[in-house]
Amino acid sequence: MMKKKSVSARKASLVLFLCQMISALDVPLDLSQPPTITQQSPKDYIVDPRENIVIQCEAKGKPPPSFSWTRNGTHFDIDKDAQVTMKPNSGTLVINIMNGGKAEAYEGVYQCTARNERGAAISNNIVIRPSRSPLWTKEKLEPNHVREGDSLVLHCRPPVGLPPPIIFWMDNAFQRLPQSERVSQGLNGDLYFSNVQPEDTREDYICYARFNHTQTIQQKQPISVKVFSTKPVTERQPVLLTPTGSTSTKVELRGNVLLLECIAAGLPTPVIRWIKEGGELPANRTFFENFKKTLKIIDVSEADSGNYKCIARNRLGSAHHVISVTVKAAPYWITAPRNLVLSPGEDGTLICRANGNPKPNISWLANGVPIAIAPEDPSRKVDGDTIIFSHVQERSSSVYQCNASNEYGYLLANAFVNVLAEPPRILTPANKLYQVIADSPALLDCAYFGSPKPEIEWFKGVKGSILRGNEYVFHDNGTLEIPVAQKDSTGTYTCVARNELGKIQNEVHLEVKDPTMIIKQPEYKVIQRYGQVSFECVIKHDSTLLPTIIWLKDNDELPDDERFLVGKDNLTIMNVTDKDDGTYTCIVNTTLDSVSASAVLTVVARPNPPFDLELTGQLERSVELSWIPGDENNSPITNFVIEYEDGLHEPGVWHYQTEVPGTQTTVQLKLSPYVNYSFRVIAVNEIGRSQPSEPSEQYLTKSANPDENPSNVQGIGSEPDNLVITWESLKGFQSNGPGLQYKVSWRQKDVDDEWTSVIVANVSKYIVSGTPTFVPYEIKVQALNDLGYAPEPSEVIGHSGEDLPMVAPGNVQVHVINSTLAKVHWDTVPLKTVRGHLQGYKVYYWKVQSLSIRSRRHVEKKILTFRGNKTFGMLPGLEPYSSYKLNVRVVNGKGEGPASPDKVFKTPEGVPSSPSFLRITNPTLDSLTLEWGSPTHPNGVLTSYILKFQPINNTHELGPLVEIRIPANESSLILKNLNYSTRYKFYFNAQTSVGSGSQITEEAITIMDEGKMAMASRQVDIATQGWFIGLMCAVALLILILLIVCFIRRNKGGKYPVKEKEDAHADPEIQPMKEDDGTFGEYSDAEDHKPLKKGSRTPSDRTVKKEDSDDSLVDYGEGVNGQFNEDGSFIGQYSGKKEKEPAEGNESSEAPSPVNAMNSFV
Repeated sequence: MMKKKSVSARKASLVLFLCQMISALDVPLDLSQPPTITQQSPKDYIVDPRENIVIQCEAKGKPPPSFSWTRNGTHFDIDKDAQVTMKPNSGTLVINIMNGGKAEAYEGVYQCTARNERGAAISNNIVIRPSRSPLWTKEKLEPNHVREGDSLVLHCRPPVGLPPPIIFWMDNAFQRLPQSERVSQGLNGDLYFSNVQPEDTREDYICYARFNHTQTIQQKQPISVKVFSTKPVTERQPVLLTPTGSTSTKVELRGNVLLLECIAAGLPTPVIRWIKEGGELPANRTFFENFKKTLKIIDVSEADSGNYKCIARNRLGSAHHVISVTVKAAPYWITAPRNLVLSPGEDGTLICRANGNPKPNISWLANGVPIAIAPEDPSRKVDGDTIIFSHVQERSSSVYQCNASNEYGYLLANAFVNVLAEPPRILTPANKLYQVIADSPALLDCAYFGSPKPEIEWFKGVKGSILRGNEYVFHDNGTLEIPVAQKDSTGTYTCVARNELGKIQNEVHLEVKDPTMIIKQPEYKVIQRYGQVSFECVIKHDSTLLPTIIWLKDNDELPDDERFLVGKDNLTIMNVTDKDDGTYTCIVNTTLDSVSASAVLTVVARPNPPFDLELTGQLERSVELSWIPGDENNSPITNFVIEYEDGLHEPGVWHYQTEVPGTQTTVQLKLSPYVNYSFRVIAVNEIGRSQPSEPSEQYLTKSANPDENPSNVQGIGSEPDNLVITWESLKGFQSNGPGLQYKVSWRQKDVDDEWTSVIVANVSKYIVSGTPTFVPYEIKVQALNDLGYAPEPSEVIGHSGEDLPMVAPGNVQVHVINSTLAKVHWDTVPLKTVRGHLQGYKVYYWKVQSLSIRSRRHVEKKILTFRGNKTFGMLPGLEPYSSYKLNVRVVNGKGEGPASPDKVFKTPEGVPSSPSFLRITNPTLDSLTLEWGSPTHPNGVLTSYILKFQPINNTHELGPLVEIRIPANESSLILKNLNYSTRYKFYFNAQTSVGSGSQITEEAITIMDEGKMAMASRQVDIATQGWFIGLMCAVALLILILLIVCFIRRNKGGKYPVKEKEDAHADPEIQPMKEDDGTFGEYSDAEDHKPLKKGSRTPSDRTVKKEDSDDSLVDYGEGVNGQFNEDGSFIGQYSGKKEKEPAEGNESSEAPSPVNAMNSFV
């Protein structure tokens, strides 16, 4: 939440502005004016008799006024009293008490008069009274003997002081006596007991009176109270101790605090309630004090008059009292007279209006003298509360006093009439700068004076027009108000004041600033205790204003703690504790505005443990547990966990009992017999679990028969001739009493045998020997203790011990599904021969040999288990073309029975695995040698090998695929007629009659001719040089430009000027052409075969002659009989010689060249 404190600042500005309006016509002190009282002592002035008395009276006027005093209505000659002095240039009196004077001698009513040639002003009547703090009178106080339950009033009766003392009751140790609804102090200082109790007996009830003015405390003699008991104590209905009777009256003055009191006796202690007959108590001004025995209404007015009833009530009845309240009023102003400045010949009025109850009398004085006996002034006429002035002259200047009085007080006001003839003057400093925040009011002052009163006009800018309209407010004191200033309100404003005696102007300046804003406010945070939290406060403000950021906690300064880190735009609290909980406020202040934003920090933690555990309603099988929750630490308690300890059987071990919602603080707990219970409670909230509470008192329940029998009873034999009976023993608290034992019973099922029983203790197992093999038994285990048996237990079926199965499964058959999967069948064995719980069948199978590889190896048997009474199973993962054996065995809990006879079966052929290896050796210009190994797993009889291969060019594109079938007995092959310097990819796999196996791949390269390899190496080296790549790019760009120019010229119908073009692009590597025949300049005819410059072109067949390092045009064709078109472009084609080379496939066998390199990039 964000608050803008600038609103308060604006209100303060408006209040200041109103004050300026009131004093707008104050006469400048350099002009003649009657006296004005500026400071005086209060009407009722209580002084400290130990200090000097200072009676203030300050005034202003021109000429400066002189001062005189009256005392008790007569002139007070201060020159005749050495103890009294008057301050220089002041009317303030100083009465010297500290040097021998007595304050009592100067008691009285004082009045100050300030006078000059234009009139006289007077002060209020100032009543001087020294404060008094008299001692208590000696009195003998008898002890108060009171019967228990009776009422009692201890009277204080303090001495009469000035001002009245403050009363309070204490004991000998200076400790305030505790007060309550039963015992409280009345407004008169007495101590009231609605009913006394034995604990009220004491001998040091002391009433103290504190006189604040003299800083003294007076003490009454201690009062003794002795309470004696009588049984039974009699209850009584309420009786009012104060006020007495059924009705009373109260008069209070307007604006004061109304205090009404009712204190009642009774047992039980009565409760007080207040009502106003025929109306409501004022909502915002009513308060109850002293345990509702005092009704307090502040700032009372005549509307608060009426009947107020207090009602005291207890369960035996009620009593009431009606207080009739009348609100009177000392005089208060409706319109106080104000100073009047007039020019000669003007008219004016002084108005004095006051109200009160009763209505006050209005009287006028002139220069301190009743107006009826004052010198007459023909321009003056008195009309009740108004004096009317007509055609005043300079001699009409005077000071008038208005007195409004009734029986409760008076008001006195001075107001002068000052007759002046003065041209306008502006009192506001020139070029004053005002700064305000946008969208707030701007108040531009133009304080002025003149007589007659000047007219005020405002202009904006140097040559601006007069300001008018609803966007401006013009006040009587000359102030210009812009209710909602905007940025375009910035500028210079001119105030012009004029009257009939002259004109004057003044300039002020207004600057409108951007408001300060909190653009990222602090947010509500919930943090765990000992964590870290941060509040942000990011602001935006006018660049010309300097903001300051202050952080508050709960509207007070941050604690002086190093855990609080204040950053540029954040507040961080480290290691948060409970006391950090509260509201944090970020306040941003500038010289013009203030904004704030607040956020609440809630510190949460695990709850405090519950306390005051109490057990009630103890029964044999239940008890009620209650507790008081601990502090929830700002996170509501969601539930309570109740745990118990069995001090008899498991001391120190706590067990979960139950849990209840967090709103519940009592629980009915079910109990077991023969347990010494203690309970504890754990509170849980969202943060976690509290520490456990202190344990409750112990509660030992009575013994009883066991309620339950052992659980999980089983009968399983460990040997073929025994039965092992096991069970889970009862826990200690389940025994329900001492002497816990178990009655174990058994008999063979489906046989008419009697139950056999034994009683055992402290065990959970019993072994029955000499039983038949794997026979069902009925079993039961019953608990018992010293008090008797548990209820009859339920029976369970068990079996005596198992033995190995006697026979093997028969009729074992195998059905081969494919080369890797077979299905096996068998017949079940008779259940009697199983001699135990049938768990399933196991199939043992193993590979005898591979039918394609005659080799012996270690036999690894595999086992598959088929659960239950199944008669078939699948055998996966077999190897193709192999011979297998298997047998089947039945399985029970004891183990496996005998194996069935071995069954032989064979798997058919499958596809082979990949060849074990593929090697490519002996590369030549046109051949490669391939060698391979046979598959590791032929999985049948190999019929052939399949070889596929294809060339790969420089861009990794694959050529046509060639396939060759190779007999199965081969292990190598020479591939001929291959392209030289070419990469080939080979795919190789084996085949059986079933199909092809997985393939193996390899790559290899044929070698190239040695001479061509050298040339290619040199060319590749050149092509990879940076300078060569740059040169090729430049040539390509030059050709592109030439083509564009040619195209443009041809479109124009002109011919291509070879000479000009060659000259324009002179290149040392390009020879000029002869103009007469269009041939190259170095050749005179077709037979003149001079070589071109070095490095000009590369032969088209990529061959290089070792004996000639330079290329020539002769190598490219027969002579230079190329031709040119009429536009000069060359149209001949080279028909150079080319050696025949083997070319197989679609791939070129040319060695790489720089030109090819460029083409490959393009």
